[in-house]
Amino acid sequence: MFLASLAKPIDDNLKNLVDEIEAQSSSLSVLAARQFRYSLRQTPVELNIKEPRQFNVLEEFIIRAAIEFKPPPTEDELASVLGLDSVFIKTTTATLRTLQTLSATSPLTVTPEGRSFYEKGSVPQPPYPIQLNAITDPLSDKITFQSEPLNETVINLPDLEDFITIDNTIADIASLPLEEIQKSIQASGLALHLPEEGKIVTSCKVIASTQIIWRKISFFIIFDALEDKLNIQIRNGKQILESASNWLEVLHAEGKISLQALCKLSTETINFEREAILKEKNTEIEARLENIRQKALENATKAGKKLDNSTVVGEAIQLRDGQISQVFSEVLNSAKNQVLIYSPWVNQAVVNEKFLTLLQKLANRGVWILIGHGIARREEDEDKLIPPEVEKKLRAIKTPDGLPSVQVFWLGDSHVKEVIVDKQIHLCGSHNWLSYRGDYLPRGESVYKVTILHQVQEAYEFLANRFQNHAQNLWENALENRDYKLAVESLCVWGALGMEDIALKEIQQNNWLELLPVWLNVVLQGLRSKNIQADSVIFKTAVLLLNQVSIEDAFIESLQQGWRKVIGAIATNNPKTALNLLRDQVWAQFLRLNIAQESDSPANFIL
Repeated sequence: MFLASLAKPIDDNLKNLVDEIEAQSSSLSVLAARQFRYSLRQTPVELNIKEPRQFNVLEEFIIRAAIEFKPPPTEDELASVLGLDSVFIKTTTATLRTLQTLSATSPLTVTPEGRSFYEKGSVPQPPYPIQLNAITDPLSDKITFQSEPLNETVINLPDLEDFITIDNTIADIASLPLEEIQKSIQASGLALHLPEEGKIVTSCKVIASTQIIWRKISFFIIFDALEDKLNIQIRNGKQILESASNWLEVLHAEGKISLQALCKLSTETINFEREAILKEKNTEIEARLENIRQKALENATKAGKKLDNSTVVGEAIQLRDGQISQVFSEVLNSAKNQVLIYSPWVNQAVVNEKFLTLLQKLANRGVWILIGHGIARREEDEDKLIPPEVEKKLRAIKTPDGLPSVQVFWLGDSHVKEVIVDKQIHLCGSHNWLSYRGDYLPRGESVYKVTILHQVQEAYEFLANRFQNHAQNLWENALENRDYKLAVESLCVWGALGMEDIALKEIQQNNWLELLPVWLNVVLQGLRSKNIQADSVIFKTAVLLLNQVSIEDAFIESLQQGWRKVIGAIATNNPKTALNLLRDQVWAQFLRLNIAQESDSPANFIL
């Protein structure tokens, strides 16, 4: 704990929320958290609402006659044509005039509004009143409407207005343009002004005096170590009030508010905390690198050697500048089944044709490549997003079965620069792997090539966990929206992480059998790289799902091709295992679904 943290000005009832904020990212530290009260203004109003109803037969005929007859008829002429008493016609036209559908003149003339309603097959009804409460919030600078009034409550907290000048000037609701009131009603989520349905708010008037309503507000000072930035955040409960937070940050930048007065946080304390936090950022990564450095130093001492720029020390090699690019290329070329890369930035300086050709070569022999990037806490805050054309080229690298072999996505919130190959080799240090080539303009960077297995495993678990969480988020979004493309991405990431069993379990539990052909192509890549054993239990689980598939299913052809390839790949390595998989019940399913032909036998099928 930092010295200044012992006396952080954090209100007791905000401590749990502070813990939640800091748990979102290791780069976030709450320096202060206080609660205040501030005032809303509540004004009771009455709206008049006009909405349409369907024409009756006589109304429709009168309006149609007024539009189509040349010249338009009078009421008496229309009554004569219809053989009705003119009283019926005049009573109906009087109603239509009160609804502003017909003009007051004779002969019958349809108003522009009347034509609009006629086209919709309806006429407006007389307006009816409804009472609401207009709530003016000076922090959000918005007026919202709600049916239930806010309750007056006593809040014994410091008044925010004692520290910050808040403009409580309220526009007279009655003097606001009707169009502005209509927009505010729509933004409030009330189904009272729906022009597309003909339901329209026609007027608004104040019916009682304005009340002051006190509300609680939470004020947070948050230091983001990743961006080396102090943020001010205003919350209503857990909801972040973006506009209010941005406004206060502007006031603070202009020197118009005092953090010392607001939360007893001096500039000296902030600077002290900043320095302490920056020294602690990326603790896990720095600790891992320190273990590597210490191991290298111990091995060098035991060997009686002087550690220089490229001394091989046991299972750790220190590299500098031009050596880094060469070893990076060699390590990638050595990959047999999996490459994980995290680079804060990605650009075409590294992702050139030569690099893309190398990745395609790896994909062809069964290697999956996962690339994570991003340094900011939120993707929209990134200064250097991956160029779209670079991302497109990376995603165009396919497995021999047409799946994306390279998965590249924003993870963010990290300065880490790491490459892990086959869980055997770990490259880590200060080099930006995918944005700086390193073979020109040396800038004193250093990297460790580590093959100390427990340290490589520790690094792998840290990075793989981030990729796995991303895959799970993709899958949940895919399920929610039944998004096939996102689901394929999830399966490929799981495949890259050797989690084909999890992918199959999710397909089965969510009854998304359409994805079975994709899963088969994922495991083909694993069989190709020998990362999946031919006798893996996942194949026995997968064949059990065949009884849920119909020969009429739209995906049957790709399923047939997938199983033929998978059985062929298994048989290539171990024919006996392939035959054991095709026992009686499974073989019957293969025949039913035309994966195999009636003239085939299991022994001939695997040839």
